[in-house]
Amino acid sequence: MTDSDERDDTRYAVVVNHEEQYSIWPEGREIPAGWRTVGVTGPKDECLAHIARVWTDLRPLSARRNS
Repeated sequence: MTDSDERDDTRYAVVVNHEEQYSIWPEGREIPAGWRTVGVTGPKDECLAHIARVWTDLRPLSARRNS
């Protein structure tokens, strides 16, 4: 962990794309095209913990459908 990670007081939103791939995005900034929020916001570590709980199969949705 770097000093900048320790001082990160930014609030984030958990976002997901059409392939059900997750990421975080700074809260209050416009969400990029192709992504939508999932209703979870908070500090970086909490958002990443949520993603770890729900994104258990890292393959894109299209790859999961074809397997």
